[in-house]
Amino acid sequence: MSEIQKYDENFRESSKINKPDLRFYDALQPPFSLHGVYYDEADGRFRRMPGEIAERVSPGVAHLHRNTAGGRLRFCSNGRYVAIRAEMDHIDRMAHFPLTGSAGFDLYGKREGSEEEYLGTFVPPLDMTDGYEECIAFWSRNSLPRTRDMVEFTLHFPLYSCVKRLWIGLPEGAELLSAAPYRIEHPVVYYGSSITQGGCASHPGAAYPAILSRRLGCDHINLGFSGSAKGEEEMGHYLAGLQMSAFVYDYDHNAPTAEHLRLTHERLFLQVREKHPSLPILMMTAVSLPRCFDDRAARKEIILDTYRRAVARGDRNVYFLDGGELFARYGNEGTVEGCHPNDLGFFIMANAVEKILFLKLFFKQIYNRFAKFSGYELLCFSFNILTLGDG
Repeated sequence: MSEIQKYDENFRESSKINKPDLRFYDALQPPFSLHGVYYDEADGRFRRMPGEIAERVSPGVAHLHRNTAGGRLRFCSNGRYVAIRAEMDHIDRMAHFPLTGSAGFDLYGKREGSEEEYLGTFVPPLDMTDGYEECIAFWSRNSLPRTRDMVEFTLHFPLYSCVKRLWIGLPEGAELLSAAPYRIEHPVVYYGSSITQGGCASHPGAAYPAILSRRLGCDHINLGFSGSAKGEEEMGHYLAGLQMSAFVYDYDHNAPTAEHLRLTHERLFLQVREKHPSLPILMMTAVSLPRCFDDRAARKEIILDTYRRAVARGDRNVYFLDGGELFARYGNEGTVEGCHPNDLGFFIMANAVEKILFLKLFFKQIYNRFAKFSGYELLCFSFNILTLGDG
């Protein structure tokens, strides 16, 4: 026990779940739905992309694609608590990155007609080596009303660790049902550096792709690879083959030089655009403080050139965001050490990206839904909209 734990019980770690009515369920079985990762039966682990493709990209991606950033498990229950039992074979510990973010799981809940709410983090013990178990008794914390209403849960996986197996614990007799599909089914795909992966969020749900998933009601895939996102041609082929509702890429941080960025940035854009002619694509520059880059202006111009040439060709679904300006508006308080965002930094990033993606995804969803209607049905809908204010 650390010194502070002797005096403040709020800092004490729980090592056992004291719930006599606890029943564990295999997270790989229905009615649980898995998002952002898949389970590889061949070697028994969760992955973000196929291992054989990751190995062809680079050694870094081959290692990091096993980190479960962006992974989520969704289900509905009316139990008064939720527990987890996680088996893990790699745990990243870093001085500037909370273990709750790199190795913890997050729990969010949503009742019918309400917004998704943060219920807590399954806090990993400092000395864990191969996983842990923990419980969140949210009913006793007044996080949700003291009723037995069904709650739609989303469990966010660790950002920088590897999960081999997962079980969900609920009270014996609690109902267990499937969660509703995401409003926007096809995922937003994010490709980039350690910042995209989620370093250094205090808990998994605070990474900016996770924030946007909750706000927009959309699935997402996090393909951030710490220090290893370099716009490789093999990675471009993989990204172009994914089914998605939008593509966001910001690997500026990991391009070793401005020249490397120049040789790869537009190529990656064109690889994706060729397979997805009308896909919304957002390109960003690095969000780190200026001292982290000697050639920041040159890098920005390279990314802007990709954007300008696309617009000149008539592309109306490409967008540019200057990440370098985001944190400056808040007195550069958005990072842990000048490079990786803290929770404020990720909140700032989410706000900026949301402004671009929201209308694009919303109207695309409306278009796809209405495309199935007959002309008569559309006429009736238009009439109803026009007469909403007539009483």
